[in-house]
Amino acid sequence: MLVSLNWLQEYVDVSEYTPEELAEIITKTGIEVESVEPVAEEIKGVVVGYVRSCEQHPNADKLNLCQVEVGEETLQIVCGAHNVAQGQKVAVATPGAVLPGNFKIKKTKLRGEESNGMICSLQELGIDEKDVPKEFSDGIFVFPEDVKVGENAVSLLNLDDIIIELGLTPNRSDALSMAGVAYEVAAAIDGTYELAEEMVQTSDKRASNYLSVVVDDEEANPYYGAFVIENIHVGPSPLWMRNRLTAAGIRPINNVVDITNYVLMEYGQPLHAFDYDRFGSQTIVTRRAKDGEKITTLDDQERVLNADHLVITNGEKAHAIAGVMGGAESEVQTDTTTVILEAAYFSPTVVREASKNHGLRSESSTRFEKGVDPNRVERAGLRACELLSKYAGGTVLEGVVSHDNLDRSEKQVAVNINTINDRLGTKISNEDMSDIFRRLQFTYEQEGDVFDVSVPTRRGDIAIFEDMLEEVARIYGYDNLPYTLPEGASQAGGLTQNQELKRKVKSYFEGAGLYETITYSLTSEDKAQMLVSPEVAEKAVSPVSLAMPMSEDHGTLRLSMLPELLSSLSYNVARKQENLAYYEVGTVFISEEEQVTKQPEEVLRASGALTGEWVTHPWQQEKKPIDFFVAKGILEGLSQQLDLSFGYEKAKLDYMHPGRTAVVSVDDETVGFIGQVHPKLQKQLGLKETYVFDINLEVLFKKYQKEEKFQAIPRHPSVSRDIALVVDEEVTSGTIEKTIADAGDPLVKDVQVFDLYQGEHLDKGKKSLAFRLLYLDPVRTLKDQEVEEAHNRILNAVKEKHQAELRG
Repeated sequence: MLVSLNWLQEYVDVSEYTPEELAEIITKTGIEVESVEPVAEEIKGVVVGYVRSCEQHPNADKLNLCQVEVGEETLQIVCGAHNVAQGQKVAVATPGAVLPGNFKIKKTKLRGEESNGMICSLQELGIDEKDVPKEFSDGIFVFPEDVKVGENAVSLLNLDDIIIELGLTPNRSDALSMAGVAYEVAAAIDGTYELAEEMVQTSDKRASNYLSVVVDDEEANPYYGAFVIENIHVGPSPLWMRNRLTAAGIRPINNVVDITNYVLMEYGQPLHAFDYDRFGSQTIVTRRAKDGEKITTLDDQERVLNADHLVITNGEKAHAIAGVMGGAESEVQTDTTTVILEAAYFSPTVVREASKNHGLRSESSTRFEKGVDPNRVERAGLRACELLSKYAGGTVLEGVVSHDNLDRSEKQVAVNINTINDRLGTKISNEDMSDIFRRLQFTYEQEGDVFDVSVPTRRGDIAIFEDMLEEVARIYGYDNLPYTLPEGASQAGGLTQNQELKRKVKSYFEGAGLYETITYSLTSEDKAQMLVSPEVAEKAVSPVSLAMPMSEDHGTLRLSMLPELLSSLSYNVARKQENLAYYEVGTVFISEEEQVTKQPEEVLRASGALTGEWVTHPWQQEKKPIDFFVAKGILEGLSQQLDLSFGYEKAKLDYMHPGRTAVVSVDDETVGFIGQVHPKLQKQLGLKETYVFDINLEVLFKKYQKEEKFQAIPRHPSVSRDIALVVDEEVTSGTIEKTIADAGDPLVKDVQVFDLYQGEHLDKGKKSLAFRLLYLDPVRTLKDQEVEEAHNRILNAVKEKHQAELRG
């Protein structure tokens, strides 16, 4: 809701508050202020000018030479607007004026003729293009004739206004009107406001002689009122009204439409005007639409109706979708002379259904959907009649033709002051409570500590004691509510071990150079069965599907995070982002039932997907593409973080490269896999070589030992030796590494493979693996004989277990 501060000031005196102070007060009483913005940037030196003469520029076909009176002087101004003419009153920026954007106006010469200022369009004065009336959208703005020459144009155009935007919750529909906001602000600052009585002069003719109303569905339309106004002269609405509509975000159209919109913003009650002569009948019938019935609405769109929609008809043909939009056939046009003014109450459910089905969300439908004040429906019609009589020359026929079955009773809520104080922890007295109800303008009857409150119909959000409790609290002041520290023994908060480990894992991945992603837990049925870790595939019978999915692409709970991670890679690679490394820590959903009858098990896993180059140093001309060992190195780092030993065993998995994939295990228990995505799947996704890993974090966290280990820095020298072993191609470096570590224990502290060789000088089917061994005793210096004995034990062990020969 956009609230004009100048408009609000006419209802409630807020002059002693700055806009920011007023916004703070409104926010503290329960309605959030989202912004406080001026209508336009600060403008200086713009006044109303009178164009005494307008002649073509002697040296330019598209320029005019104007003599413009601006008060005590007449200025010569060169103007290029096509609609400038003699006798107009226009907005003139005089020399020295400052327009939005810090645009300063100076005396100058245009094509040899002196120009002492500028005749302005509304856009040049800072008004948004969408708020500019159509007739002035591509030219200068022309004031009505009743403005005074030399008057401040900024004030006349309401450009010195401040707009306060309210972020309303759905229950506060009462604040969707200036009257509602005025009641709210008056209560907040302890001011006064009362909606003024409507003053309507009517003719001797009775509206009931020209019109009748028939309502078929009273539940959907409990009240329908129709006013008849003759002798209408359609034209522009007064400047002040156009300014207020513009401030409220509504584009002015003509006086009849603008008046209905003005009352909508003032009273919160939507109205609609039909051209009486184009309506085609003296009977208004509101009924449910027929299935397949059609209507062309004001936006020139043909819409197909059904029985859920309520329509306003002339007995035969639909002329409006009730509460949503009128029909084009009976639209008020420039030649309209007699108007039927509709003021009605439509069921919020019915309006919502029609609005949703047709994709029509309007100011009117918004208010009907949330519920309008039943006691303000007919009053809004009277207010519009008052304005139509005054600003459109209309003659209002006596009476309102109506069908009335509307409940206008006020809800009664009993408020016990003791219960209020118990709930709020306050010591509000009976006098304080009476004062709060006075500020809210709620009437009540008091008996001891109990107040029987009558809630005005404008406050449809209040129905029970808890609603009234909130009203008392916010007017009393949330800042005034007492606060206490919890009593009894307190306990400091903290993270569980799993929470700490989860953060540690994420921190490690990010430190290793991976970016975190968060993908959908819901995926397609095909993707749900892709790249599933072996231990998950054994346990899960089938993916869990939703009974009512949002879409086919999001209808199945994932068994692996990798398909969506690969989709993210594919999306970004297609947009020229080639070097990517993603990880995600999230849950997969496992069910052991074919027909799921209970909640699936959620398992925490960590997945990663990497493609492109891992290291790029252009200056050193060094590039390191991502390969299997980069991905494995990331997992090795994770194993060190958790102080666990990972085992790797070559494997063939669906959707993975048959020669570059391994399952990962801890203590002989499979916890995931690592490897390259199958080339066919890479091609399908538009990816180059891509490597992935998927690890069960829940298993790792269970195996994690919380006890911290301390290892002193060795004071004694270590001994390093290299060995190159020739083995069969099928023998993996990991198994040899384990054999070396076991045979060399306790002196061998570290074993690293640093070279692989195949080719010339080696028999077919053989390979050479080079290892670097680190010998160390932390408490003494090793002797050569000890190292030699350990070294020989290692060579004998690898020969016995792997038929490894020392390479000569």
